[in-house]
Amino acid sequence: MSLSFDPDSLALPMGHFIGDRLVAAEGVIAMHRPSDGKAYADCPVADADLVDQAVQTAKTALKQSNWGGVRPRERLKVLHRWADLIERDAVELAKLEAVSSTRPVGHLVEGDIAVSAEQIRFFAEFADKEGGDLVPTDDGNLGMIMTEPYGVVGAITPWNFPINMAVWKLGPALAAGNAVVLKPSEMTPFSTIRLAELAVRAGIPAGLINIVLGDGMTTGNAITGHPDIAKISFTGSTRAGSAIMENIARTGIKPMTLELGGKSPQLVFADADIDRAAAAVATSITSNAGQACVAGSRLIVEKSVAAPLIAAILKKMEGIVPGPTWDAASQYSPIISDRQRQRIGDIVAASVAAGAQCLTGGRPMDAPGYFYSPTLLTGVDQTSPAVIEEIFGPVLTLQTFEDEEEAMILADHPSYGLAAGLFTSDLSRAIRLTRRLQAGTIWVNRYGRSRDHILPTGGYKQSGIGKDLGREAFHANRKSKSVLIGL
Repeated sequence: MSLSFDPDSLALPMGHFIGDRLVAAEGVIAMHRPSDGKAYADCPVADADLVDQAVQTAKTALKQSNWGGVRPRERLKVLHRWADLIERDAVELAKLEAVSSTRPVGHLVEGDIAVSAEQIRFFAEFADKEGGDLVPTDDGNLGMIMTEPYGVVGAITPWNFPINMAVWKLGPALAAGNAVVLKPSEMTPFSTIRLAELAVRAGIPAGLINIVLGDGMTTGNAITGHPDIAKISFTGSTRAGSAIMENIARTGIKPMTLELGGKSPQLVFADADIDRAAAAVATSITSNAGQACVAGSRLIVEKSVAAPLIAAILKKMEGIVPGPTWDAASQYSPIISDRQRQRIGDIVAASVAAGAQCLTGGRPMDAPGYFYSPTLLTGVDQTSPAVIEEIFGPVLTLQTFEDEEEAMILADHPSYGLAAGLFTSDLSRAIRLTRRLQAGTIWVNRYGRSRDHILPTGGYKQSGIGKDLGREAFHANRKSKSVLIGL
């Protein structure tokens, strides 16, 4: 089985998915393939009326199917069938994902898509295992905490991991008994549309998943401000998350889960396994070309081992070869757009002008499309643009420290607290510093998520509110009420 494919021959599911079918619409936003820069499609924009149509469809489907009130085990069975279809059609989904996104097709079948199916099964298992509680009261009363679904959940997902981010929203919401109106990124909608089609084929009642395409200003605002959407879940930039909070506050209060930006440090101590640390650090900033909210973009290393660590990281960075996402052999991703690649270059240039030295990279790659070379900047301080700003590209900064206290000062970021890495062979130090690091996820002697979906993800500070994954994500899709019965 060859995963390589001709991007011009791929049939694309274009339109909004409402109820059980694609709704054709005129394209408005020009779409360009990141791997070669070619304009190849136009994405429609759902206005407030079409978003309302999707919401009303979701409300009707909830009522007619009684999805939130059926035996929980029935929800579980249908969600498992959905995961089965995702695995069955993994190659097709991989191609739809790769053509528009930054994800190489060779990484998708056993990576993003397999993980997405696992996560649906993970959340399905909560359907008949998590519920309310009897709570202790005096003998004259019976106290209960009851939970129930919100109803219609609004979700907005980013372009960097399209199908996986959609499942982060859809899996727990559906398992908890809700319907969803979801807007994928206007740059990467295709795999999410097909995901919704497979859900209906699996037996999830038509109308429980509705996909509306469009931008943030029109479609996103219509979702977050809709009075019949009871809860919002968003993954994206801190700036966009702030705008969503503002729109919700202006149009009516509702709960929200926001997984936002990051500027994550990786601390390497002299007693660490240097080769292991170098591999993890290099992979964390070059995987998906650094286009991940948890990218380990700030390397903070004990001064005595900085030289060998830098040499090992440079060797890994300088051996990277770009390739189009539709080639199964490709290992390095393009940047999502020419505009974003230019922004990366501008921040690197501003950092160099402020005193940084570029040890490698710092320029677009000589290849078709929007590739940017893996970049390592040294000579930076806490005021450097490359240290302060979330670049969302393959740019790593290097700072050194003499002791733990200096390492903690350098690790702390004024705005972000999404993730952090820590490399040391000293268990006491690992536990001590894990307690001090201001981040929602901390990886020790590794960097990046495993397939242990029980571990939630979410940030401190301006990196977000609430959690995705884990049991926390399921509970975030149900509301609770307290009941006290006098006996």
